[in-house]
Amino acid sequence: MRYSFLLLALLLNGPVAAAGPSDRPPDLKPVPDGPPGPDDAPQVTIKPSSQGRVVEYRANGKLYMLKVIPKVGKPYYLIDQKGDGQFARQDSLDSGMRPPMWVIKEF
Repeated sequence: MRYSFLLLALLLNGPVAAAGPSDRPPDLKPVPDGPPGPDDAPQVTIKPSSQGRVVEYRANGKLYMLKVIPKVGKPYYLIDQKGDGQFARQDSLDSGMRPPMWVIKEF
C-alpha cells in the first residue's frame, strides 16, 4: 500500500518537476563556458638584472605586485594593497590566518 502510493506520487510529480518554473525573467543570458580568456588573466613580466630578477604582476594594465628574487638572499614581495602606488614589503604571501583544526571525533 505504501509503496504503491509512493510510486503513484512520484509518477504524477515527474512531469511537473521536469517542466520547470514558468515565471522566468525574459532577459536571461547563458553563462559562458570555459576558462577566462587571455584578457582577463593577470599579465606577468620577468625582468632580469645583474642583481637578480624582478617579476611584475599586472591586472588591467595596473601594476599591483612585484616579486624580487635577488641572487643572494631570500625572495620577497612588494604589494600595492590600497591601489595608490605605495608598495609595502612582505617576506611571503602567507597571511598568517590559520583555521582551527581540532579533532572532534575519530571513527
